[in-house]
Formats: sequence, structure tokens, C-alpha cells
Amino acid sequence: MAHNFRSDVAIDWCPGCGDFGIVTGITQALTEMDFKPEDVALVSGIGCSGKTPHYLNIAGVHTLHGRSIPYAVGVKLANPGLKVLVTSGDGDMLSIGAGHFVAEGRRNTGLTIILYDNEVYGLTKGQASPTMMLGMKTKGLSRPNIFSKLNPIALALASGYTFIARGFSFDTKQLKELIKKAIAHDGTALIDVLQPCPTYNNINTMEWYRERVYKLEDNKDWDPVVTEVNESQTASKYQQAYEKSLEWDQKIPTGVFYQNKTVPSFTRRINEVVPNYLETPPAKQQYRDSQGYTIVDPESTFKEKLVEAA
Repeated sequence: MAHNFRSDVAIDWCPGCGDFGIVTGITQALTEMDFKPEDVALVSGIGCSGKTPHYLNIAGVHTLHGRSIPYAVGVKLANPGLKVLVTSGDGDMLSIGAGHFVAEGRRNTGLTIILYDNEVYGLTKGQASPTMMLGMKTKGLSRPNIFSKLNPIALALASGYTFIARGFSFDTKQLKELIKKAIAHDGTALIDVLQPCPTYNNINTMEWYRERVYKLEDNKDWDPVVTEVNESQTASKYQQAYEKSLEWDQKIPTGVFYQNKTVPSFTRRINEVVPNYLETPPAKQQYRDSQGYTIVDPESTFKEKLVEAA
């Protein structure tokens, strides 16, 4: 039975905001993958994107500025059977949250990170975000931007992400498919979603993007997937993804840039050290007795290692 993943909470984003398309892509993906609401959790940061958990019928947490990834890592490690989504803006995740973004590439915990990328801080009156071009002046700025642009795709590649894609919020059909692939990937996935901010960014509009975006998958020779532990293959796929990440302005690629299926997720690596971790993770352990008192029993998780140490 298909579940309705949209809550009854009224959405208060500005008319024409790309966030609407992203939420549609998420709900369609979850429905088509036949998840139940209890199978999925969503963690957000601060900003317009931070409101996303309010609009979905799944467990959700609206966390602190820049801290959505570490919070989501805690959720995933406590219950590795959950599909854990992260929604965060470019200002939130790539400024104060940049350190956590890079660290997650090393861990490969198994999160699905959806980056709402409109090049401005939409909730706090349109300041330049880390993804805005140097010298660009939107109507939300009193003078041209004096910082250089950060490239989320290239940063994710350098950080070690094993699934990297880009979508466009007004192409919900493609975005839905990218989200499905990201959730199904065994490792952490990043989807950089280009979107307009009609209130503060009068340059990167819906029309501006429509004239420029194209799909990598329309090229029949495009193959971004690493399928075996082969240094030559990995380097080749990595290099082509990096080169495509540099395309901007006149032509902007969307789709899957890179996927490495050979790197084990962090939860699987933990299970190699703690063999019964996936069977009895913290979320499945008894945490209180019949009187409601907390039970701390690490032995149920580390039992085999404790025996080995003895």
C-alpha cells in the first residue's frame, strides 16, 4: 500500500521557490520505493531547507545551524537499518557546516544528503552563500559578492563521497530518480540540487537554469560507476566527474557524476570490528527496566570483543 508522505502542515516557502520541487521529488521517491514512514528519518539544519521535516510524514528533526550531518550520523549509527535523509542549504552545509561535510566523505556512513543550492541565504535576507560566483550582485546584496565560489561536486569528490549527483528542482522527474538511486546506494550520497530563490536571487532564475542545464545520462557513453577495486578504473571515473564539475555558466550538467560501489559503508566497517553491531545496534537494545530505570549494557554489543580481550 502506497503511503502519503506529505504532512498536513501548510508550506510557507515563497511562491516560485525551488524547495517545492525538492519536496515533491522526495515524496515521490519514497512512495515509489514503497517505504513505510517508520523506515525513514530526516534531519535538517537551519534556513528555508530546514523546514522540510515539518512537511513530511516521517520522523524528522530540525537541528542546529551546520550540524545536520553529525546529528544524522548519530541517528544512522544508532539504527543502521533506517534510511536517513539530510536536507540542508548551501549556506548552512557549506559554510559553518563545511567541516562536517568533509568529514562525512571519509566516513561514508550511509546518509542521503540533499543540498538545497540557490546561492543565497534565503531565510536571512539574501546574503551571498558559498556557492555564489565572485563579483555577482543579486538584488539581495548591496555590493557585488567578494568571495570565490565553492564547487560542491568537486568538494564532495575530494572528500571521498561515494555517490555524487546534481539535480534541478524544476525537473522533478529526474530529481526523483536521483533520490531513489541515492537512497539505494550503500554509502553516503550527495545530491546538489540547483534551485531558484525568486525573492533574493534575480540572476539564477528558473528560466536561467532551464536555458543551461542538460542531463549527463543523455550521452549513451556516460558511465560514472566504479564497479570493481581497480585503481585505473577509479581514477578514470573520478577524473571525468571532476572535469564535468567544472562546467558552468553556459552549460550545466545534471545527473550522476560519480558512484563508487567498492567502498564499504561506515556501518559495515564497524561491523567488522564489532561483529554483532548490525544485529543489535543501540536502537535495538533494551535501555530501561520495568521500573523505567536506564540500563547501560555495552556488553550486548561488544561481547565477542570482550571475550577476545580476556
